[in-house]
Amino acid sequence: MASASKKSQADRKVPPPLPEPLRVGVADSHTHLDMQDGTPEEGLARAASVGVTTVVQVGCDLPGSRWAAELAGRHERVHATVSLHPNEAPRIVLGDPDGWSGQRRGPGGMKALDEALDEIDALAALPQVRGVGETGLDYFRTGPEGVEVQQESFRRHVALAKKHGKALVIHDRDAHEDVLRILAEEGAPERTVFHCYSGDAEMAKVCAEAGYYLSFAGPVTFPANHHLREALAVAPLDRILVETDAPFLTPAPYRGRPNAPYLIPITLRAMAAVRGLDEDAMATAVAANTARAFDY
Repeated sequence: MASASKKSQADRKVPPPLPEPLRVGVADSHTHLDMQDGTPEEGLARAASVGVTTVVQVGCDLPGSRWAAELAGRHERVHATVSLHPNEAPRIVLGDPDGWSGQRRGPGGMKALDEALDEIDALAALPQVRGVGETGLDYFRTGPEGVEVQQESFRRHVALAKKHGKALVIHDRDAHEDVLRILAEEGAPERTVFHCYSGDAEMAKVCAEAGYYLSFAGPVTFPANHHLREALAVAPLDRILVETDAPFLTPAPYRGRPNAPYLIPITLRAMAAVRGLDEDAMATAVAANTARAFDY
């Protein structure tokens, strides 16, 4: 049994095979190339070989946001977003003694948050930076002590997206009501994207009414996630995006193995089936939507 268990663990580290290429090129609207194996160039080449011709590289802290902007500055088909992730903001203010973020820090207070947001502001002004995010709220990983800081950081990111005319990329985990409330209170930017959409069909209708984009990732392919497929079914076709959130959330049947932009075709084909569209029609819509959402 032990050897079988070790084999199973080893199998989970093996990247899935290349899927059949798409005939119509699409974008991965949300990925983290800095967290994936191999060089960014290798990842981009694999993606391009299956029709994933564009990626949005998302920064979640200051080092990651600098890296995203630098990568996008070197590659025409890479667009960057910059932010302090909802889980990053409380760690800047309250401290990160366990080093969860890879940056073991003591508490910096609101002054440290102000300074970090000043740098996000400067990065957001760069032409290759097409979005501010992922920002929003995450009540799963951050405890009650971090909620106020998260909400303040979220409001500040909304203001930065509007200041620079960039897309706002939302991370929403276990916080649907507060995310929608703060967007309404602050006034959402013209282009707002719910990354890895996790709500149900009723929330999708609310988002559609507000003109938000809904980006679907690997979880829409998981058998148990009927609510995501129901949300996808009712979302306006001109507001749907596709993403990997790689290296996380690998689509079925490869769940648990490393994710990367080249696996977008699997999720896109599953989405086309939900909508009753052929994959070319789905890819055409998604490609146009992503270009419009990120203004490239």
